[in-house]
Amino acid sequence: MTDQPRDPSACRSMEDVRAGIDQVDAQLVALLKRRVGYIDRAAEIKRPLKLPARIDWRVEEVVAKVRARAEAEGLDPDLAETIWRHLIDWSIAREERALG
Repeated sequence: MTDQPRDPSACRSMEDVRAGIDQVDAQLVALLKRRVGYIDRAAEIKRPLKLPARIDWRVEEVVAKVRARAEAEGLDPDLAETIWRHLIDWSIAREERALG
């Protein structure tokens, strides 16, 4: 995963576009795996502290940060929020299973 995808504007063919998408997808999967590691660790830390999986203020904090970052990067903040809310819901469900 050391190869960086070429800039979309440098793509000259659909093969170039597809190769770039495949590279980005591979990077996203690796990053999601790393994020899940943090979710699993959070559950381990929360268990003895008797903290719930869902902490509403933290959910909203994460979403606000993602929206701001998306806007700064020129990505539709509504798209980013939709993706992250789904990711957060999935993560909370995983934590809840781990917490019992």
